[in-house]
Amino acid sequence: MAEREVQTRDIGLREAAAAALDVIRSMVGKEPVGVTSLEPTDDGWLVAVEVLEQERVPRTSDILALYEVEIDLDGEIISYRRTRRYLRADTGESQWEATP
Repeated sequence: MAEREVQTRDIGLREAAAAALDVIRSMVGKEPVGVTSLEPTDDGWLVAVEVLEQERVPRTSDILALYEVEIDLDGEIISYRRTRRYLRADTGESQWEATP
């Protein structure tokens, strides 16, 4: 019996970003704002995607979320999860932090 050769392909940065945006659109049902980070892993890519979850007035009170999407080297989605929700005005820096 002849062995079948398994073909794998290593997807690139742009393909990984596009796959992450597609899965967020289809699974979360919201339009992504954009990719905020993309890093290679041993098994593929880890992509962070920012999503507008709830629009408010004023816009600085919009609720945004950050999702992480894991993609394997074949471009298949391994997992996705929401890691953070925050107000658009939240820069992540406290105004009360001491300066060195």
